[in-house]
Amino acid sequence: MNLKVICLGTGSPEPTLSRASSGYLVEVEDKKILIDCGGGVFGRLMEYGLLPYEITHLVFSHLHSDHMIDYPRFIHAIWDANKPFPKIYGPKPLKKINERIFGKRGMLSFDLIARTQLPASQEVWVARGGDLPRPWPSIKINEIDEHWKFVDGELKIMSCLVPHAEPFLKCLGFRFEYKDKSFVYSGDAGLCPEIEILCKDADLLIHWCYRMSDETIYPKVTEKSPSAKDIAKMAKNCGVKKLLLTHMRKHMDKEINQIKIKKELTDNFSGISGIAEDLLKIDL
Repeated sequence: MNLKVICLGTGSPEPTLSRASSGYLVEVEDKKILIDCGGGVFGRLMEYGLLPYEITHLVFSHLHSDHMIDYPRFIHAIWDANKPFPKIYGPKPLKKINERIFGKRGMLSFDLIARTQLPASQEVWVARGGDLPRPWPSIKINEIDEHWKFVDGELKIMSCLVPHAEPFLKCLGFRFEYKDKSFVYSGDAGLCPEIEILCKDADLLIHWCYRMSDETIYPKVTEKSPSAKDIAKMAKNCGVKKLLLTHMRKHMDKEINQIKIKKELTDNFSGISGIAEDLLKIDL
């Protein structure tokens, strides 16, 4: 059994048909781990061939909307199918967000009241094999930080803190190790010593790239948004074997800009490199 990584969403908050917002799938042994659940990821997951309730673990890098806006749909679909929820991990305030969506006074409370109390909805529920009274969604949230470590057999996951939206949101990067293979997902990350430690000798690094090298009109964005050139140099110094850039904005997908990005990668990184695309599958 290999470590498999599937890119479900490689875009940004900007809506495009070609790229969903952030979402990645790690498949190893009997585990199917969804990392982030941005807009469009729910559909991409089914395009790949999985239903929401087949996900065993859901891990959030941070809680910007483009990394979690499909979460309500994902959880609701599992609940409606009367299937068990995955194990869910993410930084604070994930518990509070979940409560404000699925709580008794949450965003979906009116929908959930109707589905649990309307006689017609109860009939449908029973026909699917459910029992009355129909239970409200009960979701266990595990809040994590930069010290989080997960071990299950030969699979190990480590996290680190990355600069992005502090102090308003805590943002994490992750390293997955299985047997002799490793995969690092930066999340939305500025360059920092912590991510470099996580990237050491990684077989695959998927790193966000939010801007072109010559974009200088956003000085605050530039501080925490490395260019393709910056990321390539870091990856080379860390001994990364394969580098994929993700989180592409619309203008970065123009052919002339794609050529520029790929040239910066090959000029500054000696391993395999490229730009991630939705539904790209990597076997490690």
